[in-house]
Amino acid sequence: MTDLQQRIITSISLFIILYLSFVNNLVLSTVLFAIVFLLFNEFHNIVKRILINKKNYQLTFLLLILLYLIYFSLDIWFLLNTDSYNNKNLLFFILIICISTDIGGYVFGKIFKGKKLTSISPNKTYAGLIGSYLLSLIISLIFFNEINSKVNYLVITFIISSLSQIGDLIISYLKRKAKLKNAGSILPGHGGLLDRLDGILLATPIGIFLVTL
Repeated sequence: MTDLQQRIITSISLFIILYLSFVNNLVLSTVLFAIVFLLFNEFHNIVKRILINKKNYQLTFLLLILLYLIYFSLDIWFLLNTDSYNNKNLLFFILIICISTDIGGYVFGKIFKGKKLTSISPNKTYAGLIGSYLLSLIISLIFFNEINSKVNYLVITFIISSLSQIGDLIISYLKRKAKLKNAGSILPGHGGLLDRLDGILLATPIGIFLVTL
């Protein structure tokens, strides 16, 4: 099986899990617990490589990371368990913007290549940056009529897309410091869970705050 085939199968599986999490509270709770557990383990592997022989710093950073991961999961859980069908649309909106940001950056970067954006992540280009914003804005316009809110979703789309890209760069920087290509290997064709959720991890809590104002 090729790497592309693995990526496609894994992506389809993740979308199925996402759908089941939206419609079943038990699946949602299980998935969020698994996300916290798996992400914490991947962060632990990164932190111990960066802060070698600095146990106190390791514990401090890992505690802060654990608290953030718990906050991240509870933020999603409470949003989806609030008695409002629109909240599912809001969360889906945030996630689809993060995903389209990632896809837009990848596709435009591969097609147009061009000047590198930063040394932190050699694969990031200015063409990819434009593609990330362009595709996320297009997706936002497609879903705009499905979301009933007074908030300016084009502005929010730009903010969420920016945060998603910043989250991606932060994790890329940490992986380079730890001398790791991927944060893990649990997702065939993708790497670790953190490699897929890097942008979502930062953008989602702030996105939830913005769309629920």
